[in-house]
Amino acid sequence: MVKTFLLLIALCGVSMALDNGLARTPPMGWLAWERFRCNIDCKNDPKNCISENLFKEMADRLVEDGYLDAGYEYVNIDDCWSAKQRDSQGRLQADPDRFPSGIKALADYVHKKGLKLGIYADYGNFTCGGYPGSLGHLEVDAQTFAEWGVDMLKMDGCYADPHTMKKGYPEMTKYLNQTGRPILFSCSWPDYERAYGITVDYKLVAENCNIWRNYDDIQDSWDSVLSIIDYYTKEQDTLVPVAGPGNFNDPDMLIIGDFGLSFEQSRAQLAMWTIFAAPMFMSNDLRTIRPEFREMLLNKDVINIVKDPSGHMGKRVLQNTKYNIEAWTRPLQKSRWLIAITSRYVKLPINFNTTLSQLGIPARANGYMVSGVQGMGSDIMQHLGMEDTLTQKVNPSGVALMTALPMQ
Repeated sequence: MVKTFLLLIALCGVSMALDNGLARTPPMGWLAWERFRCNIDCKNDPKNCISENLFKEMADRLVEDGYLDAGYEYVNIDDCWSAKQRDSQGRLQADPDRFPSGIKALADYVHKKGLKLGIYADYGNFTCGGYPGSLGHLEVDAQTFAEWGVDMLKMDGCYADPHTMKKGYPEMTKYLNQTGRPILFSCSWPDYERAYGITVDYKLVAENCNIWRNYDDIQDSWDSVLSIIDYYTKEQDTLVPVAGPGNFNDPDMLIIGDFGLSFEQSRAQLAMWTIFAAPMFMSNDLRTIRPEFREMLLNKDVINIVKDPSGHMGKRVLQNTKYNIEAWTRPLQKSRWLIAITSRYVKLPINFNTTLSQLGIPARANGYMVSGVQGMGSDIMQHLGMEDTLTQKVNPSGVALMTALPMQ
């Protein structure tokens, strides 16, 4: 009897954990929020309002401009997509004017192009934009999304009690599992607990979410990017151990190609998100993005690192406070290492000197071949022993991204 009871407990635990086999490497795609927010004025701004036409056009661009081939496979709806009321059966429904064909038809359109569709919901009574939330409707919403053919769910936490999220988000995990459809689950749960001073149980989060937000929404500014990097640095000893295949910390969207970042700052954001093994969700206008930013986002060498199957998250290992230079490393498969040198020094480029030993890279008798990642601020290619000096120039608000390959 005792053995049977313990088995039932174990089985219950398995059924509650997220079981979709997704996000073995950080997911990649496009997400509407940072660039298009809650613009519902389709009468006066039809090209930029939250509508099925916007998502179809972005899906077209993902395919035709090479993003899908590079790995950006999700096209994600965010807030403000639904009608203000549920239907007579208590189900969410799309706004009939802006999404006249419905979400199922939009999913079909996206799927025919080889893409996946993501959607937004909120754990509370309302979404952040004031649309119907999922509290009290978790099961029916999970079923609805699965029936529509949704491939990813971002669940926000506005108008909810963060003290209930340790129970509520795992309930949604259970209902998503029960649909039988693999739906990547993106949770805002840790961010709300952090904001309320509640200790985050990252083990529980990782058991129930594929990716999760930890900190404030990104804004279209370099200061916002730096604030996220600073938070991840402060919490790296907590965040690094929980990241891995199927489970990734999410520092929020890539804002490359929008208005607030220079070329160097854009390259630095891309490099740091790669160091963090972060989900890569662009939030920009793919119809008008400048060629240099498109080329940056399609950088094959960077994307190959993003897709590294080890899934390890990197961390800061050195800081030079005099010149505001920081060094970061991330372990990759086959004993390789990713190295980023970032600068917040705004007066002029800085030559930064370090060694592989100072970076904490494991010793190798024959050292490493250190190579700059193409297009990411470094053209170095040098065989270095553990104590040899690595000299790298870094531009103001810029980055130098390198890999270190052990020599046999």
